[in-house]
Amino acid sequence: MSRTKPKITLLGAGSGFTQPLFTDILNIEDMDAGVIGLVDIDKKRLDVNIKLMRRILDLMGKKRWTIDASTQRKNVLKGTDYLISTIEVSGTKCVRFDNDIPLKYGIDQCIGDTIGPGGIMKALRTLPPFVGILEDARRLCPNALIMNYTNPMSIMTLGAVRVTDQPFVGLCHSVQGTSRQLANILGIPYDEFVYRCGGINHMAWFTELTHKGKDVYPQLRAAMEDKEIYERDPIRFEMMKEFGYFVTESSGHFSEYVPYFRKRKDLIKKYCRDKYRGGSSFYADNWPDWRKATDKRRRDMASGKTEIPIRRGHEYASDIIEGHHFGRTKIIYGSVSNTNLIPNLPLDGVVEVAVVVDRRGYTPSYFGSLPEQVAALCRSNMTVYELTVQGVLNQDREAIIHAMMLDPLSAAVCSPAEIRSMAEELFKAERKYIPSWCAKATSRKKVKVRTRPTKKIDGAAEVSSMAARNVQG
Repeated sequence: MSRTKPKITLLGAGSGFTQPLFTDILNIEDMDAGVIGLVDIDKKRLDVNIKLMRRILDLMGKKRWTIDASTQRKNVLKGTDYLISTIEVSGTKCVRFDNDIPLKYGIDQCIGDTIGPGGIMKALRTLPPFVGILEDARRLCPNALIMNYTNPMSIMTLGAVRVTDQPFVGLCHSVQGTSRQLANILGIPYDEFVYRCGGINHMAWFTELTHKGKDVYPQLRAAMEDKEIYERDPIRFEMMKEFGYFVTESSGHFSEYVPYFRKRKDLIKKYCRDKYRGGSSFYADNWPDWRKATDKRRRDMASGKTEIPIRRGHEYASDIIEGHHFGRTKIIYGSVSNTNLIPNLPLDGVVEVAVVVDRRGYTPSYFGSLPEQVAALCRSNMTVYELTVQGVLNQDREAIIHAMMLDPLSAAVCSPAEIRSMAEELFKAERKYIPSWCAKATSRKKVKVRTRPTKKIDGAAEVSSMAARNVQG
């Protein structure tokens, strides 16, 4: 890798990630030259972000940076040092199917893009093209560090580490976001707040919270008695009350990962609130409008109608690039292979732990065993992820259906037969966007399961075809 002029490529560059991620990167001290790679199959959205990035380079005085952009990733991947994926497959075309078909069976989702029927269907649309991307990366930029921001995070990361040897990490903002939220509730300066956190993405647990060596969990438990504070995150506070620890994901999203809060209308009324606090169909009802609003905001920034924020934010991508490129040690939280990092979680799964980034790349840190009650909740989700990845990599639609049957919320609401019927409806409704082997029912047959597929990726033709049709930001 060129230490003076790195190439940083973003896949799904028509997305809302482009401006904040590259603004962060351009704020890295001494990062004075480089190549910005932008790839998106939607040319109109790509063109807007090319124009936007040119304005940002001018605004920040980054005259030694250049832009390499294309709707074809193979034109841009070569020479990439850092590959960031923010892809989305099918845009908004499937969001109502993901929500409304399960809802017909009584499965009430708030977000529905990480676990549950919605998350599994998103994985079916997204992981096969991503496998094709990783195949291209192996050929065209074999030394690149790879970062993924696309949900369903745990499924994407698990699938990726099964098929590539390149350094890979799944990135979210739930750990840094929640830790700042807790520091604010407790009235503790963030740079004095010390915590240990581990688990899986969207279900990592703060097992220690301290300030100047003192345990502040009693202070947090006292704070939840304040109705105004409790109402900010009812489900997370309930989980802390009953299971002992605060979790990293918002109340609404987290409510989908466990069988307790969304299986009856009376429970939804008691524990769930609006928006990210648990609103029913919140994502499906709002995502299309959010996407339009984000597109308009980018167009306005690109044309000079709206001010462009240029301060560095809290996403981890820039920390990774700074730590690796300049050898400035950084600690981030990411999804990585569980190489005995959390011994009481499946060792062939992926976990979210602290990761050291320096010249060597990613070095995940040992966390130790989680308290058993929260480890069990993680394992219930990891089984769903494992079966989904097995289904995609082995082209086994029964594994996909079994993943839905073992989803904690779906299992709390439906019988296995009902879940199978729901799965078939979802497959039919989204047949244009999922692999052909899953789209159409066939006679059931036993499939030889490869829980650890070889690193060589087979059957790339369909993967590449899907990627060409469907991947966008």
